Amino acid sequence: MSGMIPNAVPFLDGNEWKYLKECLDSNWVSSAGPFIERFERGVADYVRARHAVATVNGTAALHLALLVAGVGPGDEVLVPSFTFIATANAVSYCGAVPVFVDSEPKTWCVDPVKVEEFLATRCELRGDRLVNRATGRRIAALLPVHLYGHPADLDALTALTRRYPVALVEDTTEALGAEYKGRRVGVYEQVGCLSFNGNKIITCGGGGMVLTNDPALARRAALLSTQGRTPGTEFVHEEVGYNYRLTNVQAAIGLAQLEQLDRFVEAKRQTASDYAAALRSMDGVEVFHEQPWARSSYWMSSVLLDPEVWGDVRELIRRARAASIELRPLWYPLHRQPVFAACEAFRIEHADALHARGVSLPCSVAITSDERARVVGFLAGQRR
Repeated sequence: MSGMIPNAVPFLDGNEWKYLKECLDSNWVSSAGPFIERFERGVADYVRARHAVATVNGTAALHLALLVAGVGPGDEVLVPSFTFIATANAVSYCGAVPVFVDSEPKTWCVDPVKVEEFLATRCELRGDRLVNRATGRRIAALLPVHLYGHPADLDALTALTRRYPVALVEDTTEALGAEYKGRRVGVYEQVGCLSFNGNKIITCGGGGMVLTNDPALARRAALLSTQGRTPGTEFVHEEVGYNYRLTNVQAAIGLAQLEQLDRFVEAKRQTASDYAAALRSMDGVEVFHEQPWARSSYWMSSVLLDPEVWGDVRELIRRARAASIELRPLWYPLHRQPVFAACEAFRIEHADALHARGVSLPCSVAITSDERARVVGFLAGQRR
């Protein structure tokens, strides 16, 4: 649509064409080639992880991260209700069951207090297993999501996974470039994962990555991503695996994007700052702010709107589209998703309100100040 201000689109302004030409000239276009290893090493170095395994998308990375962390059929995994459905889908791919936990209202990430309450009051230790008393299933992992570019409270969550026999698997798919207490998020404990989907802060057009500091976990993730094939010339397969490999062409784009990541983060943060300054004086607007211990990448610039002042958020989104501005609703809570209706949900109090009141504003890396002003001007005319 002519004049449309999109919510978030890629920005390809570096070595993307150069690296793609290298792939074509060398004929390395499929799931082998030098750019894959360069991209893996570059991302690992950026987030200060020892190992990285590239995958075809972020959901595949989530699936592998859970598998190498030991999640299996009949297990349960604690998942925030307020996130994209891929987080819970990956749990299901393992044959496990998600248990949904509420978010806390400042970071919008999973609430460590409620996680602790669930583990202490709903579960019990049986030997070396933590079991949900109501279902008899093992609690295998805690899967926090660093949501919309802001880190979850990792120290509080890590304290719980060290107290209980529960793995910590980080969903960092929305937060590459963010920092937790001065440390770049990626993998804090056992294993984490990234996404390079088209609207992420850097993109391969798709793509994902498993991150870990454990060489054994990295080897198994790589094995599973290549159909379970043992390295070597023979086609010997140790276990059932998956075709989750990233292509050299995608890795070439990803590497070119990675080279610009710091600039992209600063652009995202500038957009968030400009929106915050412009919207501060408007009634009924609560702008999302990073916590003192965090540095958000502001993958999305999001606000909460008081319905008494702004009416229904979905109607506002429809009016914005008519004005060629793409606003985006916040995640639909997973405990409300029909596919997961039978799953346990523990003390959900904030996720529904965040979904009902929240909207993400246009925040592409290359958004202009004039476009931001147009978004703000539109909002200024929409209050009741």
